[in-house]
Amino acid sequence: MNSLRPIQKRALALGINLEALPKHLAIIMDGNGRFATRQGLMRLWGHRQGYQTLKKVLLSSANLGVDYLTVYAFSAENWRRPEDEVSGLMTLIEEAARHELKGLRENNVRVRVIGRTHEVPLGLQEAIREMEETTSLNTGITFTLAINYGGRAEILDAVRGLLAEGADPATVTEETLSGRMYGPDLPDPDLMIRTAGELRWSNFLLWQAAYSELYVTDATWPEFGDEELLKAVVHYQKRTRKFGGLG
Repeated sequence: MNSLRPIQKRALALGINLEALPKHLAIIMDGNGRFATRQGLMRLWGHRQGYQTLKKVLLSSANLGVDYLTVYAFSAENWRRPEDEVSGLMTLIEEAARHELKGLRENNVRVRVIGRTHEVPLGLQEAIREMEETTSLNTGITFTLAINYGGRAEILDAVRGLLAEGADPATVTEETLSGRMYGPDLPDPDLMIRTAGELRWSNFLLWQAAYSELYVTDATWPEFGDEELLKAVVHYQKRTRKFGGLG
């Protein structure tokens, strides 16, 4: 018991089975702007608070025993937002990637990035490349950032890839299509968390999350902490995953 981390001890106190944690946790980090607006502050301030929350949740997930964490950092649809907010988000993500590199390496975090990253600013592309290369040999939690990502775009890119290879339609299976996704070696998410009370999938991991358990909290992303994380896991462990069968 003494070898357990604090968050694991808290999990046990809540009745969580540490041997049955979601292997892959995915999060739609919603509500940064609303959190800021409620306090009369700029939306970008809310995004910066969300960045601080993400740092904490990543560390908590790793210490709890989650193997994979994937977060929706910037969607393909987010380009429709005001230019100053988009520019601010691109700058924030690049700054975070560069600033957190040392900590990611020291905490044994392997970073992956999925999405049409060739469309983001060059500075961010370079920061992404450095972050992935520097952490590629790390063996701890795999942290995947979805940047300029859209679920429909991912499926479309996968189909285009198969067509470009001249694939015979008769030989295309779910497995071959999965192999063309942005992160083909990542397991499907077991648990999907969405903050700020929204009840939409928002084009996130549409293919991979077909049988993910969904947990929605009214807390905005900057308000999300260990208590909400553990509450989501409690709900997850109370469910019976059937995958279309009878369980």
